[in-house]
Amino acid sequence: MTTPHPIDLDLKQARIHPAVRAIVIPPCPESLLRLQQIMAAPEVDLTALDQLASSDVAMAAALMRVANSPLHGLAQPVQTVGMALTVLGVRPSVELLSAFITRHALNVRSPLLDHFWESSQRRAIACEHIGRQLYSLDPGLGYSFGLFCHVGIPVLVKAVRGYSSTVTEALARKDRTFTQTENANHKTDHAVMGAIVARTWHLPAAVAQAVWLHHDFACLSDERFDPTVRHLVAMGALADYLVTHHENLPPTREWQLHGEACMEHLHVTQDELDHWIDALYPAFEAVVF
Repeated sequence: MTTPHPIDLDLKQARIHPAVRAIVIPPCPESLLRLQQIMAAPEVDLTALDQLASSDVAMAAALMRVANSPLHGLAQPVQTVGMALTVLGVRPSVELLSAFITRHALNVRSPLLDHFWESSQRRAIACEHIGRQLYSLDPGLGYSFGLFCHVGIPVLVKAVRGYSSTVTEALARKDRTFTQTENANHKTDHAVMGAIVARTWHLPAAVAQAVWLHHDFACLSDERFDPTVRHLVAMGALADYLVTHHENLPPTREWQLHGEACMEHLHVTQDELDHWIDALYPAFEAVVF
């Protein structure tokens, strides 16, 4: 009998809190479960992946749109899902499908979320890229963490009255953190809700724990947490810096307070960050929903 991961014990406790108990967590979509099954097999069944991607017209179109983007510079546009899978490759295709499924499963109409999914996709791309540069972390874990980092926000926008106003307040306040403002107003926060979604949707425990901790930079020096979790938290801060720079936004207060510590944790220099800004530009530009 396996011992539960600490994050699962924490989440079990969080779920019984009155503020959380009333919030409905969307079940893991069947299409995402199927995608996870395809990727868990010893060999990826490309026919099954093609069938899954083709099962939804919008999902197939999204895959083909990225394959036909200037990022890939094709002389002739792809016209089938199978061709798109070949151009993109299995792992990038799976990541795009995961992002599409997640977005539609958590789709909420709100002005607050107008650019939310574009930024989430870019954050995921940045985390994966950083993971590849560091050689010490599975880039796939980085991508999943980047994508799910803020999924608690649309869950709370949909479920909690007044949460959109709380986000506006949290972004403006200088005297406390984003999650402190959320907890003051609603007795929970998007980091906790995001971690619950991540585990409910069968993501690795390290990803869920990093989602929970992604605003708690004290964890970087706390050896109670697995190094992978701490690396992901630091990586998330660097990814947010890269995304905000691309989107012509000022550096966040968190970056000003903790960016240097996150760079030191990952042994990343400002020159490397500047290089990644240029390297990621085409992939960031290709993100369109």
